[in-house]
Amino acid sequence: MSAQNGPGSQRPQPPQVQGPPNPNVPPAQGQMPQQGQVPQQNQPQQNHDRFRPRPEGSQQPNPQQAGQQPGAPRQQQPPMPPNGQPMMPGQPQVQPVTGRPMPPQGQPMPGQPMPGQPMPGQPMQGQSMPGQPVMYAPPPAQARVYAQPRFAPTVTQEMRIRAGMQAPQQVVTDTPWTGAVRKAQPEAAPDSTGNIVRLVAAILVLVGLVIGLALLALLGGLSFGVRLFGLIGLAAIPLLGIIAYVLWLDRWRPQPKLLLGICLLWGAVASVILTLGFSLVGEVALYMIGINGVPDVIGAVIQAPILEESTKTVLLLVIVLAARRHFEGPLDGLVYGSLIGAGFAFTENILYLGQSWNDGELPGLAVTFAMRCLGSPLLHTAFSTCAGVSIGLAARKWPWWSLILMWLPGLLLGMILHGFWNASMTLLGVLGQATRDVMGGMLPQIIGLIVLSAILSAAWVTLGIILRRSERMHTQNMLGDYANSGWLTHAEVDMLGTWKGRKNGRDWAKSFPGGKEEMKTMIRTSGKLSTTRMRVLAGIGGEQERKIERAELQQFADARERLLAASKQTVSQQPMR
Repeated sequence: MSAQNGPGSQRPQPPQVQGPPNPNVPPAQGQMPQQGQVPQQNQPQQNHDRFRPRPEGSQQPNPQQAGQQPGAPRQQQPPMPPNGQPMMPGQPQVQPVTGRPMPPQGQPMPGQPMPGQPMPGQPMQGQSMPGQPVMYAPPPAQARVYAQPRFAPTVTQEMRIRAGMQAPQQVVTDTPWTGAVRKAQPEAAPDSTGNIVRLVAAILVLVGLVIGLALLALLGGLSFGVRLFGLIGLAAIPLLGIIAYVLWLDRWRPQPKLLLGICLLWGAVASVILTLGFSLVGEVALYMIGINGVPDVIGAVIQAPILEESTKTVLLLVIVLAARRHFEGPLDGLVYGSLIGAGFAFTENILYLGQSWNDGELPGLAVTFAMRCLGSPLLHTAFSTCAGVSIGLAARKWPWWSLILMWLPGLLLGMILHGFWNASMTLLGVLGQATRDVMGGMLPQIIGLIVLSAILSAAWVTLGIILRRSERMHTQNMLGDYANSGWLTHAEVDMLGTWKGRKNGRDWAKSFPGGKEEMKTMIRTSGKLSTTRMRVLAGIGGEQERKIERAELQQFADARERLLAASKQTVSQQPMR
């Protein structure tokens, strides 16, 4: 076989081996046949000096300069074996050093991974090694460390790594009210079926309590007649003050009004009926064994605290087990427990006021009103708060069975305080018998009532303020995770995590059409996100909780996008000056 190198000169050339053929291009003249075809003999090949074998790494000449037709397949030089002889087509290649056969082109050596596959023991791209936390790309925004609240579980870095979140597709910039919006909106919110079931159950409970309230009102009307309306008005004075303060505490992250109404009616209706029922059953049981009732001192110091605090606070346990998302911290427990205690005190005050009115006419009514409604209005509220706060401390990060256990310390503390109050009033009443000439022997009781009630009331009010501030810091701390991941900006966290920032945000948004409602949606959703983030960090709810988190993040982003669109539209419509 010969090739034309120039005018009048011929040089022997080694046979050429063609690379993988292109199925879309027909074989050109002089091309080696594909596998399974019969080679054609005596076909001359035109070569040029520039087609001589070149050292490895040298540049290949342009096929057009070598006389090769444009579009023809590019020819490759065969590898030379160690003996310097050219390799025939189909002959296996061998390694220069070991002499072992080399695998065909495109296949790895034995023990080596395929191209694009990881080495043994190495994770693939986007995956992590077993037993190691999933690592995500760091967000472009600089992370910030937010202060830990005082009355909340400590969140460690290990918890955040274990519950790490994936950054959004578009990270929010550092400009307020701009940022990442994912267009996929879920058709239905996660856990919507469970929410409907709980809503129906809550409505049924509320209807039952309203019916019970109507029955109590009917019995009160039979006992007190028209005076019942006056008794309700007097008993409602401390009740309205307690409700106003509780709603002020609950403003930061408002709980469903349905649950608040159930708590109030439970204390006013169900706990009173249950207490009277258990007391009657106990008296019947004692009578059957030959004991003629319980002594007044034992009944006031032991029996009453046990029955009343148990029947009142058992609803807190039901709420936290059935609707834990709405019972997420100690402030929630204080709100629920306070309303239950306030409702119980409301019904109890009506009974005591009515009895005093019947016994001592107006002077007796005035004394009872001053001592119970004005002098000690927060007793049952403070007693029930103990169980609510203890359950709330466990509700943020502990498993469900711990909530039952944490009910017991708060219940026991409420019983002790209740028993101590009744015992103190009983003892001061005995001491008052020695001073009958001064205010009919009531002076010691009045002094003790004012002092003890002031201590309990101050403790309850102060605890509410502290927990309210801690709840604000907790919200800011949880939203900081979203800011560090790019879903929010740090400026948004500062606005949504402070009272002043929320007020300024509402004032700014109300100047746009529909902006005030969108801002309220963002504020309300930020409170939900803080609860959801804490549940994700604590491992509560599993993958379902992560779906809820993504849905709430999308809800927040959509509200922000609509608010920005309204603001831009308003600015564009303003006339140029």
